[in-house]
Amino acid sequence: MPYLIDGHNLIGKMAGISLEDPDDEAKLVHVLRAYFARGAMKATVYFDRGLPGRQDTPTVAGVTAHFITPPATADAAIGGHLVRLGRQARNWTVVSSDAAVAQAARRSGARVISSEAFARQLAGAFSPASVPEKPEGPTSAAELEDWEKLFRTPPGAD
Repeated sequence: MPYLIDGHNLIGKMAGISLEDPDDEAKLVHVLRAYFARGAMKATVYFDRGLPGRQDTPTVAGVTAHFITPPATADAAIGGHLVRLGRQARNWTVVSSDAAVAQAARRSGARVISSEAFARQLAGAFSPASVPEKPEGPTSAAELEDWEKLFRTPPGAD
């Protein structure tokens, strides 16, 4: 399921990225690319207050970033994206805690995830607890025996 993300709204809910950081957008896009590449999913993230002439980012690892130049807003751009999707909007998930964005998403049939909930998903995906320290052992005694035979048998002695 592809995602539409309210970028600055999400940054405001994330640990480790601050809206005060001049590189906050780049940091979020980096995290999103790592996350979405894992599941071969796609996302489009919209940011407010884009500078005139600033280019949108190319799609990398399934993530595209759009920088909306004032007086337009990311909220309006997300709404426009949903309108362009038409009936296909029901196949998308919108990430935002903005009530107007969530309401527009629901009206279009899209699924909504709050920025707080999605920030927790991102944090969980990259936490040390989510990555096993070492591989799991053999699943059965027979598998262990097969591995022992493989490593105890001298080459060519099969």
